Amino acid sequence: MRLTFLSPSWDTVNPMKRNALLGAVVLLAVTSASEAAADGGPGPLGVTAVAADTAQSARVGALFAAADADAGRLAGEHFCTASVVHSPHRDLVVTAAHCLGGAGELVFAPGYRDGKAPYGTWRVRRVFLPDGWAQGQDEDSDVAFAVLDERGGEGVEDVVGGNRFATGTTTGATAVTVTGYPDSLEVPVRCTNRPTVHNPTQQRIDCPDLTGGTSGSPWVNGDGEVVGVLGGHEEGGATADISYSVVLGSEAAELYRDAVSGP
Repeated sequence: MRLTFLSPSWDTVNPMKRNALLGAVVLLAVTSASEAAADGGPGPLGVTAVAADTAQSARVGALFAAADADAGRLAGEHFCTASVVHSPHRDLVVTAAHCLGGAGELVFAPGYRDGKAPYGTWRVRRVFLPDGWAQGQDEDSDVAFAVLDERGGEGVEDVVGGNRFATGTTTGATAVTVTGYPDSLEVPVRCTNRPTVHNPTQQRIDCPDLTGGTSGSPWVNGDGEVVGVLGGHEEGGATADISYSVVLGSEAAELYRDAVSGP
């Protein structure tokens, strides 16, 4: 695999694919109690609600153009989702490749809510894209990693923790929780359901209202492992109610090894 360093950019998802306005009013009316029931075990599956403010949700954050963050313009400017994954240098996030494939500096705001970054903003220093995406934007390679600069001598994982990045898991072996940031909201939403096989290289999940901006959202199983990243087929899905992820296999495993091998 070729190790690829590119200048990161904002999401280029076709707005017709993931309509950012669909369901926003409904989501704002859903209570955090409903979200907690869906996320806490055998509660209702396939329910999307505002994510509770927890240690686990703090590991998920929004991506912004660095110029907006530097100017204090966060509200309404996030465009994709990313999440902290465990790494030796404690500085790594995973997202969709289509969120990072262009030009421009980016920052990551873990736990972002209502225009505020409670754990700070972290500048993207390096981007790692798989060959399949870098050379041809292959939807089966729509996963990427970003290495973040330290803040005050700490890595982002030191501040909010990180989930293990797991490859080679069986699709649908357990339910997963998807957490992400719709463009139309200033809080994250969360949905738990059991993924199913779309084809040998893609998995899908039925969760309503995962609209534009949720690209890059982690699919986290009950063991705290990231087993999917919202993206892949149709850059995440042509409707807001069915979302996709690349099946995390050997290419994703090699990309992770490349991303954690640097200084």
